[in-house]
Amino acid sequence: MPKKERQLLLKKLVETDPFLTDEELSKRYDVSVQTIRLDRLECGIPELRKRLKRVASQSMAGEVKSLSSDEIIGDIIDIELDKRALSIFDVTIDHVFQRSGIARGHHLFAQANSLAVAVMDEDLALTVKSTIDFLKPVKVGDRVIARAEVKNESNMENRTLVDVVSKVGDVVVFTGQFYMYRTTERKQEELL
Repeated sequence: MPKKERQLLLKKLVETDPFLTDEELSKRYDVSVQTIRLDRLECGIPELRKRLKRVASQSMAGEVKSLSSDEIIGDIIDIELDKRALSIFDVTIDHVFQRSGIARGHHLFAQANSLAVAVMDEDLALTVKSTIDFLKPVKVGDRVIARAEVKNESNMENRTLVDVVSKVGDVVVFTGQFYMYRTTERKQEELL
């Protein structure tokens, strides 16, 4: 594929999905990672970290009520209160067991739980109960993308169910159901 055509497609793709890594882009276009970096520079496309921060600041402006930004594990990059949220957590050497290089489960749980709390349209939201499943090991260098969806299927007063699914690439690595306590009672129709 000619360079100009690849750069045009690259620009459109990154606008559509700003979370793609240089490695993923190089595989998609069957070129080296260095070629992708040069293409990004020539096109004025910032590196992944800068793209993530830009998306996060646009999505989060004044949205989260129940947590301060330093209490959130991972980076929330999209949120619609009482509906859905998305966060990214990059696994580093600090998050894994030394012997195996596999991420300690409490980091995955913390990302999912803080996302479930953050998605609540409440000043105070607490996890009452959770059911979680660790499905696949996560390793150093993996990017965990967690998606939370408010289900509103709880039969308990002032409780809301939030489902969280965490993936590395296309592989589901963690699932959780979080029953959240909310300080105000909402009618089912109001949340739908």
